[in-house]
Amino acid sequence: KGHPPLTSSRGLVEGRWSGKMAPVEDGVVTRLLPADCLAIEEIGASGAVFDILAFIMLLTTALFMAFKAVRAEPGVRPFYYINTFVCLVAAFAYFSMIAGMGWETIMGCRQFFYVRYIDWGVTLPLLTLDLGLLAGQDSVTVAAIAGANMMMVTAGYLGSVALVPTVKWLWFLIAIVTFVPVVFAIVRIFRQSVIDSNDVDKIELYGKVSLLTIIVWSLYPLVWILGTGVGAFGISAESICYAVLDVISKSVFSFMIVNMNVYESAAPPTHKEYV
Repeated sequence: KGHPPLTSSRGLVEGRWSGKMAPVEDGVVTRLLPADCLAIEEIGASGAVFDILAFIMLLTTALFMAFKAVRAEPGVRPFYYINTFVCLVAAFAYFSMIAGMGWETIMGCRQFFYVRYIDWGVTLPLLTLDLGLLAGQDSVTVAAIAGANMMMVTAGYLGSVALVPTVKWLWFLIAIVTFVPVVFAIVRIFRQSVIDSNDVDKIELYGKVSLLTIIVWSLYPLVWILGTGVGAFGISAESICYAVLDVISKSVFSFMIVNMNVYESAAPPTHKEYV
């Protein structure tokens, strides 16, 4: 069967509907429960293209990091290995989405790629480990923040599949609450540890990668609100946003954090006061 484009007044771009048309009231698709859906809003061509591009970029980054890890200096080798697994797990997730796998129908008859949350549940703790290693943070604190990241992802998933709007937004609130200690650790605890090392190069590098991390990670909840939350974004628009954020937070981050000058510098530490 063909897949006519979505033409309702909700303004969703390049969405596709499979099956029969869903009930419409005043041009707006009603917020049906998954079991009542006669049609499913699916990802369109533009969203699929961005998924393919993200897959290529993430896989290329993973292969590059794996290749460099073999010949890397001991000080930087752990970062190459971590980045390899971060990008490889994300590439697996994108390949599954390209293949039409890893999704389910959620309230509002939307296609929901739960495989993203499997990806984030694995990669966010690994990215936290990257930041912790760069900062010289103790393993207990790093593990605690990685755990907070996993709780945040779990709450986000549960909010996405919730069938009651109040429950959905309650789970979203829980996800935001668990995100707060992650932000605090990155901008305060980890940062203080790297400052205490008196290594100017590491301090500057940590400042760059932590700023990138905070900005990009803070945009994910915004995309969730506009997409899964209130439905202002169609599936393609939502997928495009997530693809861009994933490439920046993983591929771009990976290349930034393996700045060789930081790990190979033989210059004596310079003492500066940071506040």
